[in-house]
Amino acid sequence: MVGLGRMGGNMARRLLKAGHRIVAYDRSPEAVQGLATAGATPATSLADLAQRLAAPRAIWVMLPAGEPTEATLRELAGRCAAGDVLIDGGNAHFKDDIRRAAELTPRGLHYLDVGTSGGVWGAERGYCLMVGGPKEAVARLAPVLTALAPGRGEVPPTEGLPASTATEGWLHCGPAGAGHFVKMVHNGIEYGLMQAYAEGFDILENAGQATLPAGRRYDLDLPAIAELWRRGSVVSSWLLDLSARALAADPALDGFTGRVEDSGEGRWTVEAAIEEAVPAEVIAAALFKRFRSRQERSFADRLLSAMRRQFGGHGEATPDGSGQGGPGRG
Repeated sequence: MVGLGRMGGNMARRLLKAGHRIVAYDRSPEAVQGLATAGATPATSLADLAQRLAAPRAIWVMLPAGEPTEATLRELAGRCAAGDVLIDGGNAHFKDDIRRAAELTPRGLHYLDVGTSGGVWGAERGYCLMVGGPKEAVARLAPVLTALAPGRGEVPPTEGLPASTATEGWLHCGPAGAGHFVKMVHNGIEYGLMQAYAEGFDILENAGQATLPAGRRYDLDLPAIAELWRRGSVVSSWLLDLSARALAADPALDGFTGRVEDSGEGRWTVEAAIEEAVPAEVIAAALFKRFRSRQERSFADRLLSAMRRQFGGHGEATPDGSGQGGPGRG
């Protein structure tokens, strides 16, 4: 496991608990030592990590999309041999996956792109995994994917659905890029869902303002309403659970400025919709709302920030647009 941050570190711990052997590397010696304490074999560099793994190797990279991941995969590819598997579990653009697979396959290296959803809660709940790449590599990594995934739990399979690993919480979606493509759309949908919750609670928050007729003013208990909707409502969801948690801790959301970062997948989803000539009004509007939040902030924006912190531990967007929470992995 390369990259031991919020996601990578928790994923490594989950695999260790399932009995897998983990060789762990991160630029932070403290992060490596933390995994070593949990039972992982520490590595001091990418070269050291490659040497400590017996062939055929499987190396999972959990780093920010872009150059950090590109540079790491380039170096690892130079230290690997035919039959090894390189896995990007971050939020790469699916077109980058197609390019990487085309570069690595002629060298006998397998490449998997794994869209990973679960956030900071994944160590306990498990991770929803959307996998792209060659079938033989996916089959070989199946025990790892199964250990990371939530499992069937108490959720019964949908009636009439053919049997597949989807009921366990992971799925081979198709060839190179398919995993990150599915994850990209997943996060685009997430943008729209979050925006709908945020706007709804903003309407509830403003129901008592003085500009309304006295008989139509309501001083509503938002934390209690969120809790109510968690039970029996058609809008119940994990995002609502997290909203209720955030509102219970800070009903006015005073701890948030409402500057909402976008992590890339929303933009890429809108771009894919344009390429496919598919209307995606809700996702596009949710993306543009995040841009607007950096100019003026509302209760809705603060709830969006609160939800992002709840599921992913994300910080808020900074005035220069760089953000504090790193790449989103919803």
